[in-house]
Amino acid sequence: MDGLVEFRTGDGAVVAVEAVEERSGSRLVSRGDGTVQATRTFEGALDGVRAAAESALRVFRDGSLKPDGVEIEFGVRLSAETGAFIAKGTAEGHLVVRLTWSPDAAPEASPAS
Repeated sequence: MDGLVEFRTGDGAVVAVEAVEERSGSRLVSRGDGTVQATRTFEGALDGVRAAAESALRVFRDGSLKPDGVEIEFGVRLSAETGAFIAKGTAEGHLVVRLTWSPDAAPEASPAS
């Protein structure tokens, strides 16, 4: 583990997450214990991921498939500089979508003629 990044929530709580290696070439200054203070709040870091989830849900709920349920699963990584981003599972971004439909209610019996 490279170290920790501390994010503050809107109500002042501290959320510590495992640090992600930045590829920008710059290094953030950390405390002696390897902990880095994030530049955004925890909620602020997750804003982009929340927007992505809302957008994906809209695509599947409003499309022609009309599922009864939509589950979207993706890994989120947090960075002191970048904030939150969807983590890759292999070479591509990690995203699992599950659409569910409830069985149709039993059709009503036709009256005998």
